Amino acid sequence: FSPVLPWISNVTLYGCLFAGGDFVHQCMIAQREEMDWRHTRNVAIVALSFQGNFNYFWLRALEHRFPGRSASMILRKLLLDQTFASPLATSVFYTGVSFLEGKEDIFADWREKFFNTYKTGLMYWPFMQFLNFVLLPLYLRTAFMGCSAFLWATFLCFSRQSGDGTVAVALAWIMWYKINLYVYTFHFFLC
Repeated sequence: FSPVLPWISNVTLYGCLFAGGDFVHQCMIAQREEMDWRHTRNVAIVALSFQGNFNYFWLRALEHRFPGRSASMILRKLLLDQTFASPLATSVFYTGVSFLEGKEDIFADWREKFFNTYKTGLMYWPFMQFLNFVLLPLYLRTAFMGCSAFLWATFLCFSRQSGDGTVAVALAWIMWYKINLYVYTFHFFLC
């Protein structure tokens, strides 16, 4: 196998799963009658051009610098990932999508939501990365991150368009959605 094939397949999978998170956000959470394919395209472009590539090379650099699965190596990888990679990836998402949408102030969403989003990510990503570093071989780590990023992208797209970057607002909206779904279903069967 060529060394290019794992890179292309990992980055493509990551980008598709990230765009899929936006698709789920629009279909289920935002309840849009028409899809905003431009937004999904913009999320995909950011994920393909930066997120997937960055994570592919970042995970390899971490493993090269801190090889193995000892507790100290895992802790170092987690610490670096959450203090460097996570803030960078979140920043690029907010500013990158704003840039592609042609917003006048591409840092507006970032200023408003970054800190809350970062704190929310600290409840999700360390656990996912711990599993990634402990259980998976290096060649599967970007793909695993892409699968994890599917849920994260759904949250990011919700936060960017409707939320404030906190998990509380997202969960409150999901609960409201579920209750309304039950009410509509109950009403449908009664009529």
